[in-house]
Amino acid sequence: MASQQDSSAYWSKNISIIKGCLIVWFVSSFGMAILLRPLLSGIEVGGTDLGFWFAQQGSILVFLVLIFFYAWRMHKLDVEYGVDEE
Repeated sequence: MASQQDSSAYWSKNISIIKGCLIVWFVSSFGMAILLRPLLSGIEVGGTDLGFWFAQQGSILVFLVLIFFYAWRMHKLDVEYGVDEE
């Protein structure tokens, strides 16, 4: 019975990590590049406005950071629940 509870808790934490990553991804790609672009037009990064920068480069960089964050966090979670690969 404890194994079933551990499995349920593991997947619950896994899903919450995925939801958090998806929210960050959505805000950085869709929100900053499309919805908030008029608000970000006054802020310059590299000679262009911040909304354009997020649309072209920023969302890709955020996505790469999310990949490494997810891998790191899932490794910690795997070790915590004893399901890591050695």
